[in-house]
Amino acid sequence: MTDPELVAKRLAIIETSVRELRELARPTAIHTDIREARFVEHTLQIAIQAVLDTASHIVSDERLGEPRTNRELFDLLERAGWVPPALAGALRDMAGFRNVLVHGYDTVDLEIVRDVVEHHLGEFLQFADTVRRRIGG
Repeated sequence: MTDPELVAKRLAIIETSVRELRELARPTAIHTDIREARFVEHTLQIAIQAVLDTASHIVSDERLGEPRTNRELFDLLERAGWVPPALAGALRDMAGFRNVLVHGYDTVDLEIVRDVVEHHLGEFLQFADTVRRRIGG
């Protein structure tokens, strides 16, 4: 059984990160202001990690399977009806983007960072809302 209290804490991190990005981030400045770029990148990393932690917790507690990668967490959640297909696809992309941010597998493309902040923060909130409805919180 998924622990609603633990999940609620992770969802609060997601929502706080999105709120901070919406209120404080200046995405147009990330190309010229290193502090702004670092703030946005780090806050996105926190939000994505909270999504991954939540997904991992649900997959484990609900015994949905053994994912080999973070991306596979969302395949399992989709198959079990926890998230709709379009959201699962967006979350898989975020998991890959987190690897770029954290591990430097590739150069961070600031245009992608800007696009996420300007157009995709709602996906974080959609995930939080979907999970919250499912666990009844």
